[in-house]
Amino acid sequence: MNTQKENPPCWAPPFCPNSNCKYHKALDNSWEYKKIGFFYRDHPPHRVQRFTCQTCGRSFSSQTFAQNYWQKIPDLDEKIVMKTVGCMANRQIARDLGVSPETINRRLARIGRHCLLFHQAQMRDAAPFSEIVVDGFESFEWSQYFPTHHHLAVEKETDFFIYFTDSPLRRKGRMTEPQKKRRLELENLLGRPDPKAIEKDMAELLDVSLRGQHRAIVHSDDHPAYKLSIKRLAYQIEHRITPGSDFRNRQNKLFVINLLDHLVRHSSSNHKRETIAWSKRRQASSERLAILLVWRNYMKGRREKDPRSPTPAMERGMMDRRLSVEELLAGRIFRTHVELPPRWSEYYDRVVATRALAKQRRHELKYAY
Repeated sequence: MNTQKENPPCWAPPFCPNSNCKYHKALDNSWEYKKIGFFYRDHPPHRVQRFTCQTCGRSFSSQTFAQNYWQKIPDLDEKIVMKTVGCMANRQIARDLGVSPETINRRLARIGRHCLLFHQAQMRDAAPFSEIVVDGFESFEWSQYFPTHHHLAVEKETDFFIYFTDSPLRRKGRMTEPQKKRRLELENLLGRPDPKAIEKDMAELLDVSLRGQHRAIVHSDDHPAYKLSIKRLAYQIEHRITPGSDFRNRQNKLFVINLLDHLVRHSSSNHKRETIAWSKRRQASSERLAILLVWRNYMKGRREKDPRSPTPAMERGMMDRRLSVEELLAGRIFRTHVELPPRWSEYYDRVVATRALAKQRRHELKYAY
């Protein structure tokens, strides 16, 4: 359903939006609903049909199934998506679009949740992955005293970005004495991150990425935690290690993950090596990464210099053309219709905490997604 145009006269609701109704998922021909008039608004569609479910009594409208449900500026998301992967920071996007930076923060969180659901919905019927490449890149939240490690998984033959998780880290590397003292103060106040966080989160990354396979080949660098992560799994995994010191060209076995690492840093202002646009919350960093994942898999060709280059999803046979931003945001995806992996459920509910902040922003809206 294209939410930016008038709804056709014959449009019918696909299911009851009430998650407690028996016709929310198990829809059949016996579901009955009733039209109960219209309401009017300034943006297309200007006249919106209202309905009532005859089973549960919940009233709703055709706009309930639109991605821009409950938005005062419904066409803003389409503009934000490409600016986000175009390396613009939140305040730059806000200045360019003439809105508040807080509006951009909220919209990015919502688009990020939509992208988590979209990707997972595409993965339901996807063929399992037999050979993947995994690695991580380091960034930070709030300040450099709170580094993070983002774990990425990519299919070796198609560049398909499968899944990601993240782990909090303890600040390491060269520090001055005042910096060491400050780190100690923060650790005494907030505690240290779990020293096995990388091992645990990489294990989940592998578990989700290899689901449906009994045997697989996993390429990685020589990070010591990765071997321990593989031991946690019940899969028969052939672990092929490429030293991180090897020259990173096309002949490197980790080329596809190194390419994605470069693409993330090139396309995301919050992950630049030197930047003032870093993510203030690890949660927000993951939401931006979800948008980049969808863009990389379904919208961007594998080869930058070839305009006809297929996307990774096209290479896997999951799509027959490049996805447009309008198609990505064409309709609302209901959380109750898509099963998310454990870590992505945390991202969706916004329960990933930033230790430096006393107030965490949860996603607890009853009707929004």
